[in-house]
Amino acid sequence: MIQIEGFDEGAVRHAFFTRRGGVSRGIYTSLNCGRGSGDSPAAVEANRARAMAALDLPASALFTNHQIHSATVVVVDEASDPEVRHEADAFVTVRPNVALGVMSADCAPVLFSSPEDGVIGACHAGWRGAVGGVCEATIDAMLELGARPDGIRAAIGPCIGFDSYEVGPEFPEPFLTQDRENARFFEKAPRDGHFLFDLSGYLVRRLTAAGIGEIYRLDCDTCRDEANFFSYRRSRQREQPDYGRMLAAITISE
Repeated sequence: MIQIEGFDEGAVRHAFFTRRGGVSRGIYTSLNCGRGSGDSPAAVEANRARAMAALDLPASALFTNHQIHSATVVVVDEASDPEVRHEADAFVTVRPNVALGVMSADCAPVLFSSPEDGVIGACHAGWRGAVGGVCEATIDAMLELGARPDGIRAAIGPCIGFDSYEVGPEFPEPFLTQDRENARFFEKAPRDGHFLFDLSGYLVRRLTAAGIGEIYRLDCDTCRDEANFFSYRRSRQREQPDYGRMLAAITISE
């Protein structure tokens, strides 16, 4: 697993898990934590349990959603059941000893904490969720639980890199309609009429504009680094039937 130095503070712990260290085989080798994949359910559950053990938590502590590229946020409270999967792309909580998890395979997992206020959050930010405001929705939900804007820190995990993220001619339009300054996150691709898009750079800009305290970003390319990461795009390029999902998780203890 990958942990960003300086992000954890106080009772907060986090991890961006790679594809290494699990029990899955074939195209899911090896730490596939995605219940939505076609992998063996027993292997997926074993992998999720291994990930939680790395954070000193039981498997039953992990909350994950049915992700739909939305800006919908779920609040985890004492009555919440980890076996209930909501159609949503973000979580927030003040509940200790649970893990808020997001799945990714090129989209960006973003973890949030406000350690002094005892509030944590996590979101799945693909391009649709990013432009639709999933990060800001997560921050707003944290504020409602008592976090202060300048006390919130965010960590952007492994995602598809700029050089791998080729998009079609129509793709930049919603970003440019939102703000012409977003043109900085696009460059012409070698293929005529196509562009390269900087997803993590765009997320940094959105998070900066939200006025939070600190922003961390991992410099990874999930599409190019096959040894460490699953990638939806890479699987499509190879015409594979499915792909594994990586887990990012954050927890706060009592």
